[in-house]
Amino acid sequence: MTHDEARKLLHAYVDGELDPARALELEAHLADSPLTRAACERLRDLSAALRADAEYYAAPAEFAARLAAAVPPEPEGKPRRFAPPRWLPSAAMFAGVALASWIAATLLVRPGEDERLATEVLASHVRATLSGHPFDVASSDQHTVKPWLSARLPFSPPVTDLSAQGFELAGGRVDYVGGQRVAVLAYKRRQHMIDVFVWPSAARPHEPKLARDGFNVERFAKDGMEFWLVSDLNRNELADLARLLADRSAL
Repeated sequence: MTHDEARKLLHAYVDGELDPARALELEAHLADSPLTRAACERLRDLSAALRADAEYYAAPAEFAARLAAAVPPEPEGKPRRFAPPRWLPSAAMFAGVALASWIAATLLVRPGEDERLATEVLASHVRATLSGHPFDVASSDQHTVKPWLSARLPFSPPVTDLSAQGFELAGGRVDYVGGQRVAVLAYKRRQHMIDVFVWPSAARPHEPKLARDGFNVERFAKDGMEFWLVSDLNRNELADLARLLADRSAL
């Protein structure tokens, strides 16, 4: 994918409108192109700013004056009544239908922040699994994985050895999620690979569990870090790992 092709897809990508295959192709380009990543981050910031800070403007006073001028004069001595133009009810109905349609489309078609992040972490997990390259540093030693990740990220992710609890640390990698570089810890449970995505984030309310296409997703926030767990491991065991990480994330 060229830089120009990627730029043309950024708006649809930020809005969650790309199909999974095209999104994966773009994400692979984003991982290799700092220029396109910067453009994507600027677009995300602009979208967030518009949602948070856009001003509301009331209809101008001239509009009311034009409506008043459209009212026919009443005979002498009778109170003046407002008779809206015949086109106004139809126009109001059309505007109402259009507004309702836009709201429905926004709520049903455009995914929320959690849905977008779920799509990205799942795509990353699938891509790493299919490529046969689930980690960049292969080690079960947390004292090897943590320094490796910290040297390549602007934060130091918590890394926990949970082999005694049946979750073997296999290694780690750096990936790209939500417009930022994140740490990914790879754990093994029998024949199942589990990706644990970690990045700095303010705690925010969200549903902790998701399931997509045979994969389970667990997530929580602790001590200024957000954790997203993705695997085809069953729901109960993935939740056990999430609890263990939450208990030890401050260590």
